Amino acid sequence: MNEVKQPRKQQITYFLLVAVVMIILNSLIMPYLQNAKVTETDYNTFITMTENDQVKEVEISSSQILFSDADGNLYVTAPVTDDDLANRLHEHNIKFGSEIVRPMSPLLSFLLSWVLPIGIFAGLYYFLNKRMMDAGGRNSMMFGMGKSNAKIYVQSTEGIRFSDVAGEEEAKESLQEVVDYLHNPSKYKEIGAAMPKGILLVGPPGTGKTMLAKAVAGESNVPFFSISGSEFVEMFVGMGASKVRDLFRQAKEKAPCIVFIDEIDAIGKKRDGSLVGGNDEREQTLNQLLTEMDGFEENTGVVILAATNRPEALDPALTRPGRFDRRVPVELPDLKGREDILRVHAKKIKYSSDVDFNKIARMAAGASGAELANIVNEAALRAVRDGRKFATQADFEESIEVVIAGYQKKNAILTDKEKLIVSYHEIGHALVAAMQTQSAPVQKITIIPRTSGALGYTMQVEEEGNHYLMSKVELENKIATLCGGRAAEEVEFGSITTGAANDIEQATKLARAMITRFGMSDEFDMVAMETLTNQYLGGDTSLACSADTQALIDKKIVELVRTQHRKALKILEDNKRKMDELAEYLYFRETITGEEFMQILSRPPIPREIPMSSEALHETAVEEAKLEEGEDVTDVFTEHMEPGQES
Repeated sequence: MNEVKQPRKQQITYFLLVAVVMIILNSLIMPYLQNAKVTETDYNTFITMTENDQVKEVEISSSQILFSDADGNLYVTAPVTDDDLANRLHEHNIKFGSEIVRPMSPLLSFLLSWVLPIGIFAGLYYFLNKRMMDAGGRNSMMFGMGKSNAKIYVQSTEGIRFSDVAGEEEAKESLQEVVDYLHNPSKYKEIGAAMPKGILLVGPPGTGKTMLAKAVAGESNVPFFSISGSEFVEMFVGMGASKVRDLFRQAKEKAPCIVFIDEIDAIGKKRDGSLVGGNDEREQTLNQLLTEMDGFEENTGVVILAATNRPEALDPALTRPGRFDRRVPVELPDLKGREDILRVHAKKIKYSSDVDFNKIARMAAGASGAELANIVNEAALRAVRDGRKFATQADFEESIEVVIAGYQKKNAILTDKEKLIVSYHEIGHALVAAMQTQSAPVQKITIIPRTSGALGYTMQVEEEGNHYLMSKVELENKIATLCGGRAAEEVEFGSITTGAANDIEQATKLARAMITRFGMSDEFDMVAMETLTNQYLGGDTSLACSADTQALIDKKIVELVRTQHRKALKILEDNKRKMDELAEYLYFRETITGEEFMQILSRPPIPREIPMSSEALHETAVEEAKLEEGEDVTDVFTEHMEPGQES
């Protein structure tokens, strides 16, 4: 779609016009009016008046002699060669040689000095005001302050179409119906069906709400108005309401048309009912919007599209049928949706033929459309950095890690002991997950620090890709997996570090949700102790129970996490030898895949009487780097074991 640019004349043009008029007035009209009162006379009369002391000032030029008498009357005479003229004027104390100030009548002076300039500015003001009223409506304010800033688009051969939007098939179907109605309204009117007046797009950030609106603009053959909710909010009371009136006035003139309001929660928040400290400007803007959408006047042919991340914050009067009749969820894409989105964005880059988009989509579980687009772009950037002309499967997989955890931190150098602790920590997560049923398989383990602050992470990927419901057992297993990192530190080193901070936070949050929101406790049964708000913006929660109940909830959360922590400890203690083998392998490789992890886990553990120290592991790592790819690293472990070494 192409935006229609409204022609604008700068105000400096009008001020320049006034300046030109004033210059013409002073340079042409004023001298003419002044010179019109000059009386012509002869030179002898001038000499006689000089001798009689009747001359006050004299202005001498090559073409004439201009002089004035005591009453201010002006006379002009032809110049005559007279060598004594200067002496004669000097004897009678007459000023000569300077320009004579031409007097003017008081009435004419008042008219030219005050009435005429004021009249010019008054006419200019009337002209500008009329132009603004014609452009912005009867209620428009000076300098266009009450005029809507909506961008108007017309049909174009370029732009986004529905084919460019993937992963939101249900939302596209609802919006395609609107476009079809605008194209063929007769088939709907024949049966008596009316198109929804308003359609509200709701969903998390980055899911494509604005892109869907752009696709509607690209598919429709009608004018498309686009404006952000924050553009209605102004400092002066009443200006926002004026902009709403102007927007709908333009829309009615160009009907049938579509009006898109992005982030409508900026003006559509619930009215709290308090008369003190309220934002009158925002409420007036909202009231005007309510009136325009469903008031006494019909908006036939005007369809309203709006997008928001906070539907629960909108005023009920705005979301009722008759204003926003249809609510279209634009949720995070499922496995097929993620794969389709990746393919759409991959059309813009060059990639190898062996790229598996299904695997990439499974690894990017929970990613939004914007994040998937970023993953594709990061893969292309990585290929350029490596000097290749196309992106590979490895580029896409690495780009997922970049979007999730950030870039690799090349300047972060861990000590040998820290590196060993991180290795055991991440293997603890992976081993606990693998030893439990109903847990997602391990996809990748790495101990390379990332710019997000993570010193390592373990990636788990669901085999099916889509997992909408989680049982109590699955949630408990997930908490145990989160506790696995800390448990591995305790089992191997007998001490704990700060590396489990994020694990503790996630485990506590999950345990609290099980008890307060999911009804997975015997004490509270199916009673909701906590309410969720802003589900699309992080999911803030608030407790709705007494202080005694809150104390009991905290106690149950501690018991739940402690139970799963002990479960993780038991799993790692029972598989201590396998944990050592995996941790040492990860220490050398720094990054291992899920296949490598399962291969080592499935084979019998290597006998090892004495664990290796971090110093010995470092020496082994140096020699391991010299080995050929594919050589069994466990042979190197055995060679470098020395008696008496301690971990």
